[in-house]
Amino acid sequence: MKNEKLTGDEYDALEWIRGGARNDRVNACVGRNAKRLSGLKMVQYARNGGLALTDKGEEVLFLRRCVLALRNLDGDPAAAVDEDVVQFLNRKSHIAVRSEGGYELTARGRESLADIRAQEPQR
Repeated sequence: MKNEKLTGDEYDALEWIRGGARNDRVNACVGRNAKRLSGLKMVQYARNGGLALTDKGEEVLFLRRCVLALRNLDGDPAAAVDEDVVQFLNRKSHIAVRSEGGYELTARGRESLADIRAQEPQR
């Protein structure tokens, strides 16, 4: 089974590609990571050598944004969160609207965040 845990550098490369990097010569970050990301089916090469995110790559970036939102809201209920992430986390009962503004983590959201933290490598 492949190791699909991504490094920060690999996430950055996905963001560059999502933002419009057209090939793996755009910058060093994309160049270093494009081959592995392609092997993991997160990016694909076009016939002309261009790069594009696959649906899997888009999903990975979206889930990363959700995890970052949970972490940010855990520390600051008024933290800015993208609307699509709010809708998803609210639909999954991970966050709830606060009467004084912002969002708070629900018990399910805190449980998910604890699970995520438990899976991270210890430093």
